[in-house]
Amino acid sequence: MNAATALSKTPLYEAHLSLNAKIAPFGGWLMPIQYAGILTEHSYTRKEVCVFDICHMGEFRLDTDISLSGLDRIVTQKIVSMPVGSCRYGFILNESGGIIDDLIVYRLKEYSWMLVVNAATISKDEAHLRKHLSKEYSFDNVSDQLGKLDVQGPKSLDVLKDIFGGDIAKLSYYTFAEFAFGGERCLISRTGYTGELGYEIYISSGAVKGLWELLLKDKRVKPAGLGSRDTLRLEMAYPLYGQDIDVNHTPLAAGLDKFVDFSKDFIGKDALLEERKNGPKEHLVCFKADSRRAPRHGFAIFQQGERIGIVTSGSFSPSLSVGIGMGYVSGDYEIGAKLAVKDSGVEIPVTVVKRPFYNRPQS
Repeated sequence: MNAATALSKTPLYEAHLSLNAKIAPFGGWLMPIQYAGILTEHSYTRKEVCVFDICHMGEFRLDTDISLSGLDRIVTQKIVSMPVGSCRYGFILNESGGIIDDLIVYRLKEYSWMLVVNAATISKDEAHLRKHLSKEYSFDNVSDQLGKLDVQGPKSLDVLKDIFGGDIAKLSYYTFAEFAFGGERCLISRTGYTGELGYEIYISSGAVKGLWELLLKDKRVKPAGLGSRDTLRLEMAYPLYGQDIDVNHTPLAAGLDKFVDFSKDFIGKDALLEERKNGPKEHLVCFKADSRRAPRHGFAIFQQGERIGIVTSGSFSPSLSVGIGMGYVSGDYEIGAKLAVKDSGVEIPVTVVKRPFYNRPQS
């Protein structure tokens, strides 16, 4: 079996082909990269509403008392006190504080949970969880049973109210509820990866095509691929696992310590406390180019001719019309510091800036 035949197809694969989507491998899946074009889809998400196929993500269901089973110790955020109907972003770390994965934890009931993890780390995450869970628990990898659609953009609420009813307007940021569709229940959370008002819908893999088609019958909705999803998340300085965060870097190095609760015990805490005392050897910085030229993943970062780091994510920003990027640098460079990124004769002057790059206009 070659690499091409080993790739998994999303339940919406045929639907993407019918829309003339450009398909490419991503995290072991064949996924739509673009339909009408990355710039067009990016702009439409910022101004209107787009739907993204995110069926490749992983989902675990756990029924357990997390204080007894140790689930709270596996995640950096304090989840034992989460209200039912809320969700929370955090990390799974190794003993050295390296990031095994980032995830969102959903509290479905008092003793029932859903963990949403990255597609490429499903097997690794499951093995880590099973290794560190103790006492009684029920664990079910439901990744193949669930489809996932992200509806994102300023008009996303208006669109979804027409399908699911007015109660969806009651959802506040990082909360969720169950809604009816096609004779079954689906879970909708007010979350997303674009920086816009948006919702993530978890529905059975058998019903996801019907919902996809219904959404696209709405003239307000356009399909968007992973290309625009990447530029949208980068403008918000949201990290991508495997590029901006990984097992070789800690949340402190990535500047994501607000998602680490040091008031509780968790795997990797001692290593993070030591790093917090001494300071990370590298820091993830955000930088903006002085032109439209785009930094790219793998470009080297220089300061006054000395190589100090590497670009982890970079792109042209459709909203700002300049190149933007993130990367790890040795030392700590303040906002306004002048650097350069280089690769194969290409040199792009950049300036260190605060995250996020893009701030949604106030209405």
